[in-house]
Amino acid sequence: MKNLKDILYKVSINQVFGNTNVGVKNIVFDSRKVEGKDVFIALKGVSVDGHLYIDKAINLGAIAIVCEDFPVVQKEGVTYIQVADANVALAIMAANFYDNPSSKIPLVGVTGTNGKTTIASLLYQLFKKAGYKVGLLSTVKILVDETEFKATHTTPDSLTINGYLDKMIDVGVDYCFMEVSSHGIHQKRTEGLTFVGGIFTNLSHDHLDYHDTFAEYRNVKKQFFDSLPKNAFALTNIDDKNGDFMLQNTKAKKVTYALKTIADFKVKILEKQLSGTLISVDGTDVWTKLIGVFNIYNLTAIIATAELLGLEKLEVLTIVSELESVSGRFEYVVSENGITAIVDYAHTPDALKNVLETINDIRTGNEKVVTVVGCGGDRDKTKRPKMAHIASQLSNQAIFTSDNPRTENAQTILDEMEIGVSPENYRKTLTVLDRKQAIKTACKFSEAGDIILIAGKGHENYQEINGVRAHFDDLEEVKNCFNQLKY
Repeated sequence: MKNLKDILYKVSINQVFGNTNVGVKNIVFDSRKVEGKDVFIALKGVSVDGHLYIDKAINLGAIAIVCEDFPVVQKEGVTYIQVADANVALAIMAANFYDNPSSKIPLVGVTGTNGKTTIASLLYQLFKKAGYKVGLLSTVKILVDETEFKATHTTPDSLTINGYLDKMIDVGVDYCFMEVSSHGIHQKRTEGLTFVGGIFTNLSHDHLDYHDTFAEYRNVKKQFFDSLPKNAFALTNIDDKNGDFMLQNTKAKKVTYALKTIADFKVKILEKQLSGTLISVDGTDVWTKLIGVFNIYNLTAIIATAELLGLEKLEVLTIVSELESVSGRFEYVVSENGITAIVDYAHTPDALKNVLETINDIRTGNEKVVTVVGCGGDRDKTKRPKMAHIASQLSNQAIFTSDNPRTENAQTILDEMEIGVSPENYRKTLTVLDRKQAIKTACKFSEAGDIILIAGKGHENYQEINGVRAHFDDLEEVKNCFNQLKY
């Protein structure tokens, strides 16, 4: 049991009704999970207002309520705490409940449109290979040293984050690397956390279904760097036009990385192949299994972070050559007769462009590039025509198909994509609604030496149609095609 008064430390409180000097069993923000002696936090969500479930929470045994609006009637024996922002209160209370675990472990946050998962996951790999116990909070998975948990959000809720950090401390984790999404920042899930460093990757078109404008999306990302303490580092990609912007008001130590411009950490690409990339770091040649310019940006951020956290440069560069690509990020398989299929999470216009430019950059002859791509339902509609334009412009054949339609009509999504195809590229496009059939069609279109890109879902092993998730794995499907088709 924790004392409610202690859990409320540093929470900005407007007024209190009742006694805060009481024991609390758990913090809960889902009324269905309330049990006796719990404190219920009423959050105003995007689609649900927790204030509507205050009475239900009390009936289930909640002894304290944290809310932005006091109920008309307060029940005797229940403590009510009114706050200005319940999301901020939840984050601070969660940190207090677990005795502020982020202050006991070096925590590095990675934010930006693309590259967050790759950087966080490869930092986990690098520090594991260097002999440390490491934690990871990512889109793909959550790792408490070597124990894996399923991830449900890019940035989990505040209780989940602090709970996992607490587990990490219990097993002696030395460092933790965490993806920080714009949703997570905007919904205050990272409030109350102590970061020793923040990494900015890049900024491009994404999440405009949630953020009203690109400027708002950019400003939310900047808030993360504004909140970093003086003893932390703020590492930013200075080649991105928003890199300097992220550093404008940060109190943290400003550090830059780049491939093109002068920066604190700079890497030069010497040679590109489908099997990897040869790079030069301060005059030292290093071979990496990572492919593509976008991945070398990620690698540069990783090298910089490792050194900023105290690892020796020679050790870092030695381990860099051993790092394996992350699941669903430029992950490829080759058929018996030499067709290469690449599965990548690219689900934004910029990410798709980066992957296709990389493929075209490492082509050695007249190989065809066949792209299978769709767009998710119930998400930013403005990127749909852009994705289709990029796929048809940079591929020999573009096959538009369903991604995760969710509650939208899949055909409507495809119709909205096709609007972006230029007249000169119409002949290079095809629409196959069923994703499995689209992948099979791409395999049938391809010959020895050709490259198939299956974009959008990457590591995901499900497809969500009409709100129902069913097993579906792009890599699994293309492997089946390669095994079944006779060339």
